[in-house]
Amino acid sequence: MHDVAVIIPAMDEADRIAATVKAAQELPGADLVVVVDDGSSDGTGRVAREAGARVVRHSRNRGKGAAMETGAEAVRLLDDGRDQPRHLLFLDADLAETAREAAPLVEPVRAGDADMTIAVFSTTVKLGGHGFVVRLSREGVRRATGWEPDAPLNGQRCLTRAAFDAALPLAAGFAVETALTIDLLRQGFRVREVEVPLAHRATSRNCRPRCSWARQSVPVARALAVRDPVVARRLGRLRGSRP
Repeated sequence: MHDVAVIIPAMDEADRIAATVKAAQELPGADLVVVVDDGSSDGTGRVAREAGARVVRHSRNRGKGAAMETGAEAVRLLDDGRDQPRHLLFLDADLAETAREAAPLVEPVRAGDADMTIAVFSTTVKLGGHGFVVRLSREGVRRATGWEPDAPLNGQRCLTRAAFDAALPLAAGFAVETALTIDLLRQGFRVREVEVPLAHRATSRNCRPRCSWARQSVPVARALAVRDPVVARRLGRLRGSRP
């Protein structure tokens, strides 16, 4: 049964994207891998295409939410004429060979037991400053929906087409996962977390600016403020206290 499209947002991942694409192609039922080259300055798109992916390119970096929307729209066009749309499995570009372990994310969606699954990595990671953003997101999801996720910021997710469409437009930047979870739960969609042995690139917490907890916390807080009046009031007081 070919019922899964893998969508991989990518920016400047030429050194790992081929391994990720090839591993994703091994997933049961995945007959389509779409890489969205989100304004890369290296050969990410070319390497992904050579590895067998369909590649869509943004001429400039537009952020993860936009890349997810672009990838899903590409799948929609390729699904034209199919009896049922493919499920959408989103994977990060730096998973490399571990991407082949993502199959458990698809199974509850395929079985009709969940509308969206979220990965919980079985490997232990020291979060450092990133842990503050996780706690911020986790508490925000709990306040907004009553459900407290273990891995609210994990981008490895499988969704039905109906669930994805119901969440549009996606939040921008680092807020996309938090907002996606809240918006679907509030609409009555079923969300489950699934433990999987996936692993990101091993990097220092401070070595890549895009991993900065400060860059992540601000958009997450803004997304929560839109969805929670208490958070909005707190942010308003903080702004008002600035000189």
